[in-house]
This record gives sequence, C-alpha cells and structure tokens, in this order.
Amino acid sequence: MPWAVLLADGETVARYRAHVLRRGPDECWWWTGGLTDTAHGTFRAVSLPGRTRRGTVPAHLFGYRLANGPDALPPGLVVRHTCDEPPCQNPAHWLAGTRGDNNRDAASRRRLAGHALADVRGAVGRARAVQAAIAAAARPEDLDAAIAAALAAGNPSGAHQDALF
Repeated sequence: MPWAVLLADGETVARYRAHVLRRGPDECWWWTGGLTDTAHGTFRAVSLPGRTRRGTVPAHLFGYRLANGPDALPPGLVVRHTCDEPPCQNPAHWLAGTRGDNNRDAASRRRLAGHALADVRGAVGRARAVQAAIAAAARPEDLDAAIAAALAAGNPSGAHQDALF
C-alpha cells in the first residue's frame, strides 16, 4: 500500500498515535507498542492478506513520513535517532541520513558511560524496561520518575560521560 494512502487514513494515524507516549518537546516520546529485536517500534499499518506480517512497518519510519510527508525519505536513506533511543517517536529526534552515517553515530557514542547505547541490558532490554515502567506508573505525574528509574537501572555505575562534540 502506498505511503500517501496509509498516512491519509485517520484510523491508521490514530492507532499509531495511541502507541506514542508524548512528552516534552526535547524529551523522547516512547513507543508503547511492539518492538523488534533491535528495540525499534513495530507498527501494523495495514493488514494484508496472507500469513506473513506484511503491512507491518518500523514505527519511526511511519512517524517520520507522517511528520514530513510520504515522500520525505529518498531511497537509500534511513531515519537516524539523534537520541540513540530506537523506540523514540519524537520527530525532533529524527534525522535522515545514510546507513553509514547511522553506523558512525553509534560507533562514536556506544562507549560513553551512561549513554543509551552503553546500557547493560542492550537496546531491547532498555526499551522493554521503559515500557514496563510506563505501564506500571500509577498516575500520569509518576511517568517521568518511572522512566528515569528504568533508564538509570541500565547504568549501575551511575557514571555519565557526555559526547565530546
């Protein structure tokens, strides 16, 4: 199904948005739906006939095109997460680039103490911990503390190192 058709369908867009925990403009917006083994959100944009998961797309790819238009991502480019949180759905955290750009980003930051890419649980363990914290938060005002605790649990040393540039 063409992107323009999917993005114009109000029901599909509403289902996508129902899985996004929107927070402040500079904060990660967490995906609360299914995850891939690399911690990226997975979204069943359309049900197509057959026994496979045809019609399932990466959530951030759907969101990027929703925010920027159906033809916003030229062939050969990927959506990079500047926050290094694969389930993040905040359009302000996305940047188009090549797969090589994305790999260089990760290589330059994965060894920074306290960074998302250095989480001892791995990306999917980190994402699942945040999803569990969101689900367990008793009240909306408890969400930020619950998410912060889930993120901190992946950095037992408590050390933090910012990127040099």
